[in-house]
Amino acid sequence: MKFLANENFPLTSVRLLRGAGLTIFAVAEEMAGAKDSVVLSRAVSDGLIVLTFDRDYGDLIFKLKLPVPLGVVYFRFDPDSPGEPFDRVMELLQIEGLILEGKFTVVDRQRVRQRPLPGAK
Repeated sequence: MKFLANENFPLTSVRLLRGAGLTIFAVAEEMAGAKDSVVLSRAVSDGLIVLTFDRDYGDLIFKLKLPVPLGVVYFRFDPDSPGEPFDRVMELLQIEGLILEGKFTVVDRQRVRQRPLPGAK
């Protein structure tokens, strides 16, 4: 499983996730200022799961029918610290039976919800 951290995903958490052994690329490091459509295209071409705090990704995928990445994890809260998203990703990866591929996953402080991405099997 490989990830693409959107520009609003804290670099502190990106570095912590790398330190935990995950493969994660960061928009802020590689393509700062890229439009969401470009970020989606990169995620699609490289088979990456997008990590984002940007609610627009749901509209881009479900309403505007832009290219669908391997998965999207939308964090629907303001992090208390730059390291909090790291903790939440690690918690997600420990949930038995939770599959991020082919899903639009919404994470808030109380729960995790998922819906299939268009074209997901």
